[in-house]
Amino acid sequence: MFEVRVAGVGDVAGIAGVWAVASPHLVKTAAGLEAELRTRTSRVVLVAVEDGSVVGYGNVYLPAADEHEPQVRLSVHVVPAHRGRGIGSALATAIVDRAVAAGAARLLTVVDESGQSKEFATRRGFTIGRELSHARADLAELPAPATVPDDLRLTTFEELDPRAVWAATAAVVAGDPSGLSDAPEYEEWVVSDWNHPDLRRDLSIALLDQDQLVSFVTTAADPERKVIWSNLTGTIPAYRGRGLAKVVKSHALSRARDAGFTDAFTGNDADNQPMLAVNRWLGYQKAASAWTATRSV
Repeated sequence: MFEVRVAGVGDVAGIAGVWAVASPHLVKTAAGLEAELRTRTSRVVLVAVEDGSVVGYGNVYLPAADEHEPQVRLSVHVVPAHRGRGIGSALATAIVDRAVAAGAARLLTVVDESGQSKEFATRRGFTIGRELSHARADLAELPAPATVPDDLRLTTFEELDPRAVWAATAAVVAGDPSGLSDAPEYEEWVVSDWNHPDLRRDLSIALLDQDQLVSFVTTAADPERKVIWSNLTGTIPAYRGRGLAKVVKSHALSRARDAGFTDAFTGNDADNQPMLAVNRWLGYQKAASAWTATRSV
């Protein structure tokens, strides 16, 4: 018999195991998950445990108390061998109840491309929305990095003031058509994102126009699996149309290859044609699809 309860730091290895089989393209290390549990106070994380093992996971990002009719993001994952036993249903009910109690007006989640996952969501009142494309690149087969424009300077996050990275992040997340990208307040972002153990500042690349950060890519890495995940690639509006995303991402992947990583994964809205074109040039090939799903409360 399984039990659904609030997750603790002793569960992080089990949660990482759930992510590894449910979404193997993502970088979710035990160290990163432990940091999230310790620092992200605006999130509720639940686990389903059976015989001492974590067999399912759910989480919800709680809205700010003064947020008007907020959309709340949540997720539920169950180890495939344990599906069909009510574990996902128990987690989903508990997570949705937490979201509603926190004042959510709309729920957002992501389901994989299987009919089983889509049916699980639609039975609970969710409407399937946008397609997301997950892709993999073999870092041994990369093209040469794109040329850095003469009027810009390439650098890594190691050399940057975190406030500059946060400001650029806030300037680009609204352009993500999937609605999955966000930028919390600066103080929270520093704790949850800038200081995240999975962030590799040396492999996260930016372009500067004098002192202004104009384009960037953030890179998360799992050294044990030799895998990287491009969390967010963006160019501030005034500098779009110059191919800068290709520059930063190609240099980030080249540095990851030189650091001993073998595989790169990324995810994009399936209608984000400019970024998909960059990924094709870099050698990414589609590995899987997922779909956003939304529900009004």
